[in-house]
Amino acid sequence: MASIVLLAVLRIPAQAAENGARKETDLQPSESAGSGLVAGSLKAEPPAPTLSDVVELLRAQGQEIESLRAELRDQKEVTARLEAKLSAAGSEPIVAGADLPVISSPVTSSTAGSSAAPADLAQKVSQLETSVENSRNDFDKRLKSLGPFVFSGDFRLRAEPTFGGPANKSQDQLRERFRLRFNAEARLNDQINGGFSLASGDLNNPISTNQTTGQDTTRKPIEIDRAYATYRPHWLPNLTLTGGKFAYPWFNTELVWDKDINPEGAAETLAFNVETPVLKKFILVGFQLPFAETKRTATTNQSVYSTMVYGEQLQTFWQLSSRVRLSAYTGFYDWKNADAVALAVTVANGASPANGLLALSSNGLQNSIATVTTSNAITGAKTIASAQFASKFGILDSLAQIDVRTSSERWPVNFVGDFSENTRACENVPNILAGAVFSAPCDPHGRHGYWLEANVGRTLKKGDWQFSYTRFMIQREAVVGAFNYSEIFPSTNVEMHRPEILYQLFDNVTLQLNGLFGRPLVTGGSTVQPLWERLQFDMTYKF
Repeated sequence: MASIVLLAVLRIPAQAAENGARKETDLQPSESAGSGLVAGSLKAEPPAPTLSDVVELLRAQGQEIESLRAELRDQKEVTARLEAKLSAAGSEPIVAGADLPVISSPVTSSTAGSSAAPADLAQKVSQLETSVENSRNDFDKRLKSLGPFVFSGDFRLRAEPTFGGPANKSQDQLRERFRLRFNAEARLNDQINGGFSLASGDLNNPISTNQTTGQDTTRKPIEIDRAYATYRPHWLPNLTLTGGKFAYPWFNTELVWDKDINPEGAAETLAFNVETPVLKKFILVGFQLPFAETKRTATTNQSVYSTMVYGEQLQTFWQLSSRVRLSAYTGFYDWKNADAVALAVTVANGASPANGLLALSSNGLQNSIATVTTSNAITGAKTIASAQFASKFGILDSLAQIDVRTSSERWPVNFVGDFSENTRACENVPNILAGAVFSAPCDPHGRHGYWLEANVGRTLKKGDWQFSYTRFMIQREAVVGAFNYSEIFPSTNVEMHRPEILYQLFDNVTLQLNGLFGRPLVTGGSTVQPLWERLQFDMTYKF
């Protein structure tokens, strides 16, 4: 019996050493060509380990850990049984040569009664587990990178019942939806980086990457969601230049801009650190965003002009105390030639796959729009010939965010406030074509919107919780309703409540429950509409 124990104990370090040697050999990076000449003979260095080599190593180490764990369990069981027998013997003296209890085990009582062997095994198991974890981390990094690229993404599955709202029940539905996004980022050198993203969603909907199931099991499109390059010159390290289709360089809420939009064009960021007791940093952001191209129709002028947004934002960051930070932002979005958007959401999106025959998804657009309709002389079919916003849009957007660090790192507190005002509401009315019909009267006072949000908790590690509540109101002419929050109905002229509960099931899996409850604003001549309600049950996996 003792010999068996001795062999088992000797075998464990030998296996660990052999495994360590094998790991060093398998993961040794290959040297340059020519370095394999040893003692005048040609000796090729082993090739760099492949992913299959790493997988095989992890499998072998996993098997060895399980073997060691089994031996550790056996020894602990023998120890417990011996201690029970000795306790049952009470204070009776143990006479030399007396019969001791016989225990069927691969180890003897002398070994099992010692704590050294289990402790030694536990230490070896811990060492091997650490080695496996390091190998897995290295394996994950290699899977997520290829050359200069680093990959990431997420998949979200959603069940979404909607009910209430208009009396004709046009909003009642139960949908299953999913979102798939894949990102690739590359650092090309110490001044230039870039990347691209692919995402699911309707080609004609710029404000959502959700894809609805139940469409006769047809294949779902994957589109370019981002494609950008960023330049940070050595000669001015405070400056960042970005071009293409990119993530927002300015801070916003979904009061004005939906989070799924990746704007197109160019942006410039100039950041400065400030050494003061309170103000720590300020940033200047500028951007130029083309939204649509339109061809003039005059006989002598058929040039193409663009609908553009020229914007800027001042960002400031303040340290109010050791636990409280304030971020304050002021921005202005100046729309030029926005009527092309009015036409796109009405009938003819010039960028749609059907060559202008599909309308841009607008999610119940409520902005006042004037349309001119023509009729076919033979069939009598009516066609919208033109569409114009009653307003121009110069949106002043003021935001603030307060972050509070509490005594528990798992329960930070966060507050966000956003107030927007369209400074040019109803200014386009004098330019409306004769004979046009307005979808709704344009009220120059209906130009404001606000967003108030509170968050407690976080979703960073397994077991984390977060609770959120948002209250917002958007008057009819406050924002361009084709590009703000996609999950509400209608997109403007609305007030809404949004409670949220999030739970981090695993480090990379989040469960979320959202509620959206609201109705259109009551304006002159309108009536109170039944409450519109939407629930969203989400499971999101990040990789």
